[in-house]
Parts: sequence; structure tokens; C-alpha cells
Amino acid sequence: MSSDIKFDQMLDAKGMSCPLPILKTKKSIDGLSKDQVLKVVTTDPGSKNDMASWAKRTGNEILKVEEDSGIFIFYIKKTA
Repeated sequence: MSSDIKFDQMLDAKGMSCPLPILKTKKSIDGLSKDQVLKVVTTDPGSKNDMASWAKRTGNEILKVEEDSGIFIFYIKKTA
């Protein structure tokens, strides 16, 4: 499970349940500059839908989603 996407910061949200992964993602994204990429790692199965909804609502772009053995990895580009 490796990606060729370069990221600027990583957020480990494993073991957290909704809404914590989204709240921590928002806080991390807020600390980045435009066009920087955040890698988020979570074990919450609901995060797949939550991240997609959050990205659509905030205008940030999910570049890639990976899933392996109950671990979900999101690469999110800050667009504003």
C-alpha cells in the first residue's frame, strides 16, 4: 500500500470515530497553504463517505483514496 502522491503533512486518525477524523482533518487543512496536500490515515469505515462530503462542502480536493485491511488513506489537496 504505497502511493506516488507527495504530501506535505500527515494526520494519523486511526482509532478515532466520527466526527473526530473530520474535525482533525479540518484543523490540519486549515494549517496548510493553498495547493499543499494532507495525508489522512483512519480506521473509521464511515470516513469514506464523511471525507467525500466534507471535501465537496469545503471545496478541497481528494486526490486519492486507498483502502487496505480496514485502513483508509486519503490524500487531500487544499484548494483555497
